[in-house]
Amino acid sequence: MSKNISSENSSTRLDKWLWAARFYRTRAIAKQMIDGGKVFYNGQRTKSGKAVSIGDIIKIRQGFEEKEVTVIALADKRQDATFAQTLYQENEQSIASREKNALARKQGILLSPASDTKPDKKQRRKLREFKERI
Repeated sequence: MSKNISSENSSTRLDKWLWAARFYRTRAIAKQMIDGGKVFYNGQRTKSGKAVSIGDIIKIRQGFEEKEVTVIALADKRQDATFAQTLYQENEQSIASREKNALARKQGILLSPASDTKPDKKQRRKLREFKERI
């Protein structure tokens, strides 16, 4: 085993592991996301100091995407992206739902394209009237 990967009986803080696995750029951001309820550890909200162990399931919300990963290895030092990908494995359901949501967002954008020009004064008045009625 590499000296940067923790042995199986030791543990790593959740915010450190998320940072080492490159889900967040800094530990401070990882802590904010955990405290803000964007990260669930084994199905529950948790604190950033929670000890992560191998086999745990972590659900991470980033923007429109929601990933569910299983911890494969522990690390508390940040390295390159290929090393970071060896720390976790994303569940098949998570991959399928992310692809489905991405396709739905893409189709939604294609179904309602933005107009080529700005609305003129008369169109703006009609829009304002319509919005005020609601």
